[in-house]
Amino acid sequence: MGFKEFVQRRSLKARDDRRTRAAELTLRESIYPICLVTVLFFLWGFSYGLLDTLNKHFQNTLDITKSRSSGLQAAYFGAYPLAALGHANWILRHFGYRATFIWGLCLYGIGALVAIPCILAKSFAGFCMAIFIIGNGLGSLETAANPYITVCGPPRYSEIRINISQAFNGIGTVVAPVLGSYVFFAFDDAKALQNVQWVYLAIAVFVFVLAIVFFLSVIPEITDADMAFQATETHANADDKPFWKQYRLFHAAFAQFCYTGAQIAIASYFINYVRDTQPAANDVLSSQLLAGAQGGFAAGRFVGVFVMRYVRPRKVFLVYLTLCVVFVAPSITQRGWTGMSMLYVTLFFESICFPTIVALGMRGLGRHTKRGSGWIVAGVMGGACVPPLTGVAADARNTAFAMVVPLCFFVAASSYAIAVNFIPAYRDPSDAFSTTEVGLTGHHGGVDEETGDIGEASEEKGGHAEIET
Repeated sequence: MGFKEFVQRRSLKARDDRRTRAAELTLRESIYPICLVTVLFFLWGFSYGLLDTLNKHFQNTLDITKSRSSGLQAAYFGAYPLAALGHANWILRHFGYRATFIWGLCLYGIGALVAIPCILAKSFAGFCMAIFIIGNGLGSLETAANPYITVCGPPRYSEIRINISQAFNGIGTVVAPVLGSYVFFAFDDAKALQNVQWVYLAIAVFVFVLAIVFFLSVIPEITDADMAFQATETHANADDKPFWKQYRLFHAAFAQFCYTGAQIAIASYFINYVRDTQPAANDVLSSQLLAGAQGGFAAGRFVGVFVMRYVRPRKVFLVYLTLCVVFVAPSITQRGWTGMSMLYVTLFFESICFPTIVALGMRGLGRHTKRGSGWIVAGVMGGACVPPLTGVAADARNTAFAMVVPLCFFVAASSYAIAVNFIPAYRDPSDAFSTTEVGLTGHHGGVDEETGDIGEASEEKGGHAEIET
């Protein structure tokens, strides 16, 4: 293979009007691309977990208030709609998934490098700017990765796939607080800040290498034509309506805004909650307890995946989100280990909510899938709005009382869980995907992206059909 052919085969431009067989990938064919993209889920889980630890760290080292420290979350999650509805969504619709992955990784790496001089200068505003760049990178990755995992493989298992991938996101949120407890809080302020610099340098190197891996890898590109075909095959033809009439999508985006805001608020002030309600706990122990809570969060996803094998995902989602409301409420009035244990259980039941909203919200969008995924990911902006409100409440009263803020947003998010279970216009498209045989019984004919030839149908018997990329 010559250099010119090598570059052509790795072109980042995918034609959205051509149907490939990517929407009909079997379980076996989808393993490699799913594994590669799942690495990205760990990355933003680690970054998010690191942010929660840095929130308390900067309160200590820079002597800033709880509400001001939430500027980290505001910068991080405030970047998401700019990516999900702006530059990343444009790249996704005009080039494809792989181009968006590489774009997001490069922004992430640039942000990590920008963070280093800001840390040296002890500039909180500068570090927030670096986090804003990182947030744009991670927002780009989420804009592409969440829908990619959802549609890459048999539609029947979309919620299971995305929850498995998101479980590695949960593992990242566990690793980061543990790292923080040993690297940030176990040293004096000067040494701790120096350690933060090395962490971000390592992140930058890793993500740039990963961007090269994505450029060299050949993974299936799933086009709008593929998704329109999938929606027709499953009889969930929501894409025959104009985009602005996709009311289920916008309700899902609203639920994502409310849910994510509540989740981020609880995690952001978990260390403060433990310190306020359990005086015997220091920052090191509190950070380790946060890691334990995030471990419960990750475990909840694996448990949720198992349950979804036997119970419809929409029902599991309703139960999990309802239990978030039930268990976060006592944390407002309880103190000590009792209050903290309520937050532990809340994080366990938070686990499947984000990815399941993504999967349910995207079902039946067809040709609107790429554009619609941007709206659901943009809902992550709730993480920029709810933590500052929680911080204001914590400064005015105490951190325990401030848990009333995420409680209210959990209740608002429950409106979508109720709708998708009890309103036929929401429930029927969801159930149509749960029974389809697409990706399980072999390929229909597809269109080769390079030649335009229509492929022949084939059954998976021992081997598997070649994937068109």
